[in-house]
Amino acid sequence: MKLVGKAILGLSVVALLFGCKGKEKSATTGWNLDDPKWGGFESAKVKEQMTPPGMVFIEGGAFVMGSMTDNVRYEWHNQPKKVTVSSFYMDECEVTNLDYREYLYWLNRVYGNDYPEVYQKALPDTLVWRSKLSYNEPMVDYYFRHPSWADYPVVGVSWVQASEYCNWRTDRVNEKILIDKGILEFDPDQAGDNVFTTDAYLAGQYEGYVKEDLEDLNPNSQGTRKVQPEDGILLPRFRLPTEAEWEYAALALVGNTVDERIVERRIYPWNGHITRTAEKKYYGEMMANFKRSRGDAMGVASALNDHWEYTAPVMFYFPNDFGLYNMAGNVAEWVMDVYRPNTGLDAEDMNPYRGNVYTTKLTESDGMIAEKDSLGRISYRAVTTEECINRLNYRQSDNINYLDGDLASQLSDSWITEGGEEEGGEGGFTDEEGEGEEAKSETNGMYNYGKTSMIDDKARVVKGGSWKDRAFYLSPGQRRYLDQNQSASWIGFRCAMDRVGSREQ
Repeated sequence: MKLVGKAILGLSVVALLFGCKGKEKSATTGWNLDDPKWGGFESAKVKEQMTPPGMVFIEGGAFVMGSMTDNVRYEWHNQPKKVTVSSFYMDECEVTNLDYREYLYWLNRVYGNDYPEVYQKALPDTLVWRSKLSYNEPMVDYYFRHPSWADYPVVGVSWVQASEYCNWRTDRVNEKILIDKGILEFDPDQAGDNVFTTDAYLAGQYEGYVKEDLEDLNPNSQGTRKVQPEDGILLPRFRLPTEAEWEYAALALVGNTVDERIVERRIYPWNGHITRTAEKKYYGEMMANFKRSRGDAMGVASALNDHWEYTAPVMFYFPNDFGLYNMAGNVAEWVMDVYRPNTGLDAEDMNPYRGNVYTTKLTESDGMIAEKDSLGRISYRAVTTEECINRLNYRQSDNINYLDGDLASQLSDSWITEGGEEEGGEGGFTDEEGEGEEAKSETNGMYNYGKTSMIDDKARVVKGGSWKDRAFYLSPGQRRYLDQNQSASWIGFRCAMDRVGSREQ
């Protein structure tokens, strides 16, 4: 049936494109497409999204999220739930020290003279290696900078820093695409507000070296135009993966699934129920970098079990069936989600995610996008309650606490739809002191940070085991959390990207 569907789709496209001689015609109006004589409406020539550099395609599907074989630590913070994840792209391995040093070099080169704080804020915290009763100063001094560790995962990076890296990578990759297409010239002198950002370019606020803009078929235009999203040339944003995406990619059921039957349940990202491979050629080799037992971080001299006491090179072990390396062990990884212990109960079953805060581009009084800031970035603001008043799917910008068990979640849904003064006014939430929307931005009730729990709206989910964890944490269903502004020697990250269009490749 899959092949039949593809064939029908292909025939439809062919009929649309070549059903008439000469110019392509609109299926709805019959007007010529890409023809200035008929108004110049353009149809993009790019039909499929390109694979981003360093990433692999992850075909989406259904799986049981939060499934674990045991809970020996009695950390009841997960509940199995069948969910569906859309297709996406993911880095084949963790972001390395070399990758992150390239990022820092660019920040220092572009912003170092006028805005040195941008570079300083991006620096990883190398002091995360220190331990009060352990000698780790060589890791403090050399791990991030020394070329011997260039291909090892970067650590000491907070969730906020990792997210900023994703933004930077978006701009650099899209800039390279426009240079390769002959649209832009490389500008080695860009600095301050005259740097390429995707948002600024699309808003017409990037003043770089333009080599040749696209031909504009609009008969009323000046003859050329900038690239727009409709052209399909620029890639979507790089970002951290969601918890569901990360767990789905780590489990990689594509390797032991026949049609829709899972032939063997997986505990780890690989087949089998042990941490060693049963493959004859590599029989007995460890499949991940983890702490085998107390005091045993890498084994006995001349017979090292996983070969590494701390982190390992990012492609040292076998990849899983999606082609992803180190989805168990080496370093745990940041994901997008705000942590809640009951996520498995609350989240929707299609692309589950907690952490939505809806924003929109900042505009002037005339409706035009506001001028970019001193770093060349377009500013965003939270969606207002007034802008949400007639929506059926959401009524406020910050939805982190939605139905998470806090005080607001225990109220009747009438406060969302009716919005009387007694229910918070204008569809909002008001606490006992009348602090309104601002008050709802922080958890309350059962998540009373610092008093009844360590969970707040800045607690971000961490997935996967690490070099300092036992095998218990190697299961993709395991989850922990850390404040988004903190970092650790055992946490790294990798990037993801949405797949637009076809769910298959």
